Amino acid sequence: MADGQDYFIILLVLSVLLNFVFPVPVFLSPPATYLGFLIIGFGLIMAFWSRSLFLKNSTTLQPSEEPTSLVTSGPFRLSRNPMYLGMGSILLGVAVLLGTLVTLAFPIIFVALINFFIIPGEERKLENIFGEPYRGYKKSVRRWL
Repeated sequence: MADGQDYFIILLVLSVLLNFVFPVPVFLSPPATYLGFLIIGFGLIMAFWSRSLFLKNSTTLQPSEEPTSLVTSGPFRLSRNPMYLGMGSILLGVAVLLGTLVTLAFPIIFVALINFFIIPGEERKLENIFGEPYRGYKKSVRRWL
């Protein structure tokens, strides 16, 4: 079964390839497309900051493995899923940078896949493992932003 990172990599590659394979309408052109670098930068910061907190708290980065601690600091104060938010931001940044309509589909597809097929299972697992502390966290922090 694919996880969020697998979906991200597949969609990122497809986004770039399809941009060059199919001639599609351009919705942005330079210098507006350079905003994509900022969006990609935000996504990288979110993803790597989140990853570093998992490592610092000695918990797994693999959704298939059982977490050993509930991370609620740093970007996890703003989003329950800052790594996925970062990945989605990178896909959006690539779409803006390339400036074509076909690339805009991929961040939307990513968010839909993660939101409906990945996150619900992860949340059930976290509720089973951490119980009330996770339920309280879930009530106080939004899923995305």
